[in-house]
Amino acid sequence: MSPIRNLWNGFVRLLSTPAVDSNSDYVQRLAQLVGRPPRELKWYRQALRHRSVLQADKDVMTSNERLEFLGDAILGLIVAEDLFSRYPASDEGFLTKLRARLVNGKSLARCARSIRLGDYIELSENMDRAAGRDNRSILSDTYEAVIGAIYLDHGLDAAREFVSRTLLQTVDVEELAHTRDNYKSLLLELTQARSWPQPGYEVVSAEGPDHEKSFRIKVS
Repeated sequence: MSPIRNLWNGFVRLLSTPAVDSNSDYVQRLAQLVGRPPRELKWYRQALRHRSVLQADKDVMTSNERLEFLGDAILGLIVAEDLFSRYPASDEGFLTKLRARLVNGKSLARCARSIRLGDYIELSENMDRAAGRDNRSILSDTYEAVIGAIYLDHGLDAAREFVSRTLLQTVDVEELAHTRDNYKSLLLELTQARSWPQPGYEVVSAEGPDHEKSFRIKVS
């Protein structure tokens, strides 16, 4: 069994114990992750449990999907508030596009990696062996679920502090706001401006794991 799996098993045993020593190593690690001591450990246990565990263990009834749903909404609110305040003269379209860039899967997975969130996630053994701890989708979904857990445990201000510390303060929002990286849209704008035919696209090759493939595209 991997060291990470051993760590997680100990973490789960801790969260399953009615009385928890607030000085324990596990609780301190969790407090460091979320930015304050946990009060209701059940929310974090659920937030860190991937749905693959339900398939492997029929006694486990809940995954982090509900908390992901809640956390996604809270994250959207927090980022919207920040951008609304940061850019008082910008229109809705600008704010919407910038928020989408900040909360997309790639961005959230990067934040999750920066706080080593993958070390805490409960996965089935098969998913663990398949590099699930570095899976972009799993990391971004778990990041949102943790936001949901923090909200339920400590409220909106605590969730806002977590998002600010792990996302908003780690990204150059101003640079992101002026970066044009939707190359397909840029090419379409160019062809329309010059009255050229609309471009067509063909996948030439695909490389990398299923959860994070890189594609080579031919434009004609």
